[in-house]
Amino acid sequence: MIDVNSTKKTNLMWVEKYRPTNLNSISSHEHIISTIQRLIDEDCFPHLLFYGPPGTGKTSTIIACAHQMYQKNYGTMVLELNASDDRGISVVREDIKNFASTKNIFTNQFKLIILDEADSMTNDAQTALRRVIEQFTKNVRFCLICNNINNIIQAIQSRCTKFRFAPLDNKFIKERIEYIIKQENLKVEEDGINAVVRLASGDMRKAINILQSVSMTTTQISEEVVYRCTGNPDLKDIEEITQILLKDDFEFAYQHIQNFIIQKGISLLDILREIHFYCLSIDFPQKSMIYILMKLADIETRITKGCSDKIQLSSLVACFQQARELATNEEMNLENN
Repeated sequence: MIDVNSTKKTNLMWVEKYRPTNLNSISSHEHIISTIQRLIDEDCFPHLLFYGPPGTGKTSTIIACAHQMYQKNYGTMVLELNASDDRGISVVREDIKNFASTKNIFTNQFKLIILDEADSMTNDAQTALRRVIEQFTKNVRFCLICNNINNIIQAIQSRCTKFRFAPLDNKFIKERIEYIIKQENLKVEEDGINAVVRLASGDMRKAINILQSVSMTTTQISEEVVYRCTGNPDLKDIEEITQILLKDDFEFAYQHIQNFIIQKGISLLDILREIHFYCLSIDFPQKSMIYILMKLADIETRITKGCSDKIQLSSLVACFQQARELATNEEMNLENN
């Protein structure tokens, strides 16, 4: 980890301020880290392809690896490109090829090219990149980073050693959050830490950004403050909304949720996702639960495509009303049998 006392810049974002600088300081992914460390030690470093959800340590891992390999020569031996900005064939023919074709006369080490968000590159650019990888293997190694590996052509995949970065376990996120809290001298309640970890959903970057955002609004961080600052519904509110959907009539449930959305300024999409997780924890007849989950998925899809929130709220309330009827019918059938 970066020593806070040695960092002169105080305006750094915490995701950069606390980015690991060597492989030993990376949380989780022990198998991947040990494998890469062995590749470095045995001097048989291949082309790499890192893929997985955002915030799981892909970029941090290769940057820490590069710092460990090159140390003070990092600036001259490493080329970092974000393929979502430079995604055409011209960047492959110019920037990448020019960097790969030159050799540092002061060292026998290979250079490293890091292509972040490589799944945004066009097929023509990837095809040209395949040829560059073949042509300059003796002089350079590539590390491609992406979220969706299916957008990387097979010709490139076959030339790389692939590592999948799964969402981080909550215990690793909590450890890093507690470390940052200690370094920044923050006052955070235990339920506040748990709220940050829960909202992160395995994304370390998201967890750190939430903590920094909340810390700028108050000196005493609690669960309520975290949910309020991030615009997410509180678990108690979700429990209340779900119980109303399960027990009350259509008109009352619709008006209650509509008023809640207006007063709290929370989107229906956020409420929908939290209701989904809450429904999985309650005891409900199987057919009714299957029906609810299928309808929730349909409603979320329609919201993300731009459909009216009011109409989709009606659909949400209606699906629970229908699920209650299914549950009643199911109980009656069991009694008759």
